[in-house]
Amino acid sequence: MNPNHPDRPYTLERTRNIGIAAHIDAGKTTLTERILFYTGMIHKIGEVHDGAATTDWMEQERERGITITSAAVTTEWWQHNEENVVKLFNEEKQRINIIDTPGHVDFTAEVERSLRVLDGAIVVFCGVAGVQPQTETVWRQATKYHVPRIVFVNKMDRTGADFEKVVSQIKDKLGANAVRILIPIGSEDSLKGQIDVVNQKAVYYSDDDQFGSTYTVKELDAEQQIIAKRAYDELVSVTADCDEALGEKFLMEEDISLTDLKQAIRRATIANKLIPVTGGSAFKNKGVQYLLDAVIDYLPSPLDIPFTKGMNPDNEEQIIEIPTTDHAKFTALAFKLWADKFVGKLVFFRVYSGVIRKGDTVYNPRTRKSERIGRLIRIQADEHKDIDACFAGDIAAMVGLKNATTGDTLAAEGHDVVLEPPTFPEPVISMAVEPRTKADQEKLALALARLSDEDPTFMVKTDEETGQTIISGMGELHLEIIVDRIKREFKVDANTGAPQITYRETITKSAGGEGKLVKQSGGRGQYGHVILSIKPNEAAKGITVENKTVGGSIPKEYINACIKGCREATTNGVIAGYPVIDVHVDILDGSYHDVDSNENAFTMAAIFAMRDAFKKAGPILLEPIMAVEVTTPDDYQGDVMGDLNRRRGQIQHMESTGSFSVVSANVPLKEMFGYSTAVRTLSSGRASYSMTPSHFEQVPNSIVEEIAIDRVA
Repeated sequence: MNPNHPDRPYTLERTRNIGIAAHIDAGKTTLTERILFYTGMIHKIGEVHDGAATTDWMEQERERGITITSAAVTTEWWQHNEENVVKLFNEEKQRINIIDTPGHVDFTAEVERSLRVLDGAIVVFCGVAGVQPQTETVWRQATKYHVPRIVFVNKMDRTGADFEKVVSQIKDKLGANAVRILIPIGSEDSLKGQIDVVNQKAVYYSDDDQFGSTYTVKELDAEQQIIAKRAYDELVSVTADCDEALGEKFLMEEDISLTDLKQAIRRATIANKLIPVTGGSAFKNKGVQYLLDAVIDYLPSPLDIPFTKGMNPDNEEQIIEIPTTDHAKFTALAFKLWADKFVGKLVFFRVYSGVIRKGDTVYNPRTRKSERIGRLIRIQADEHKDIDACFAGDIAAMVGLKNATTGDTLAAEGHDVVLEPPTFPEPVISMAVEPRTKADQEKLALALARLSDEDPTFMVKTDEETGQTIISGMGELHLEIIVDRIKREFKVDANTGAPQITYRETITKSAGGEGKLVKQSGGRGQYGHVILSIKPNEAAKGITVENKTVGGSIPKEYINACIKGCREATTNGVIAGYPVIDVHVDILDGSYHDVDSNENAFTMAAIFAMRDAFKKAGPILLEPIMAVEVTTPDDYQGDVMGDLNRRRGQIQHMESTGSFSVVSANVPLKEMFGYSTAVRTLSSGRASYSMTPSHFEQVPNSIVEEIAIDRVA
């Protein structure tokens, strides 16, 4: 049965949903800008450094020259039919839905939720820096969601760019089965074009055309033929190992046509067995058109990936298959919320099956409620285009849903199914925020509620002891942007406290504890008595509680109250009142009173017993450790390493790339505040750094007291 509805403008076969992801400053947004220009969606190229890039539309993005929120755009591409060049989808106009994602680790949630709903990705590498820490994070995220990838080695015009070195790093550091399909011709100032390995042709981009819109396909010269032949033989051999049909022809020494080879590369790429690698320079307008051809040829349409699976919310063991077709019941995943100042709450969604039209009603299995869609919108960065319908495989936004949150499934009425939502990391840094005037109190609460709706890694809570509003996020920059948005978008002047680290507490040995609540004040009293033991749990196992009472020493109806008390006690440790992690609790014994015992009494008794045990179990304070990578000119390497050591950093390794050194270290987050200014000062503005959360580690005894005092203050 044809999966396409007759009304849809592009068939599923001719639809691509791709993301562009990479380490910060690898050139994702510049590449997106070129794609939009060459596909005719924009008619003037905007540059990131001028604050004019289409997908960097927020004021904060344009001021800082970084991507903060993932921006969705839809464009069209058709492969031009050069003579003697084989392309799998010649002269067929294709729809490409693109999401440009942030590279900064503080906004990793944007990458996570984008990759959850995309079918393929272009991962961009800097031709000089190669594989960087955030690239590894993005790669792991793509692997988690089984997203097929194409690599674009960008900035091949930069001094020190080395295509072959980056390809080797992709193989060694990422364990990827990388094969070259478009090799840069020249590098640095002499970058001219690409060797098309599959078709054995040379593609030259015109220097006379400042926008790189024109290019010429020529025969290879003698030197290029040697490079192309070696790369072709490697490509055929590696692809034959990954693809059964091509492998059979290869072993039988049958002729392998270019169409056979390209179809095999496509199958192996979609199966995540192969990573095609291309090279060029987005900024210098070289290599983007052939990269787009590779996207069409090798990355999957919605029909090429396995059907999405959901589950019955009433029976999690019942798996429901969602077929990729317009003719099935409507099923979609809401992957992002955005508060738009003109239309209100926008819900970004990806359709997995069925068709949704403006004015239809959608059902949310989480809330068990239905809501009517007011408008359907195709997003072009910050521009909105109203559409009448969305089909399977489409990415769009809807207006009118009040109760949807990130990760919700949206379905046809009566279709009870839940799709797997994206997962997000825990916040690592917090600060207090308060309005400057009482009149702003309500506006601040509204602003924080909207921002936490949009961003799953931004959390808001009220400190019960101080009454302060505490906001938490993924890093200094993350919270800085949040506060800036509160001021600009919601017109609220707010005071902020210094950022606070999210410390944790745990124990180092086993211990027993006893808690008893006895209250008698006339009439019915309170009686609860719990004896338990605690011991360290495996890392990342969390808090586990097991009932080991015998003989009814604690009646069954009070066991849940005891478990509740044990868990409540872990929200505040005994050293500095931080949450306790990785502890196993055994409830061993206790006693009760026929009249005075109740659930509340046993909850309190369990809390007292846990506190008693904590004090004896060798409690320690844990702090978040960041994996920091600093790229610095060799002249400043000693100063940078000395500074990291002063920050309690542990140097992990160091390597040289040309005239630059890359220093990797594990450094406590507490010591990294203000590091961006410090590293610029140390290196006269020439060094750059990145950091990602690594693990928790014990705080040295010398500063535990200082942290405890700060916590009380």
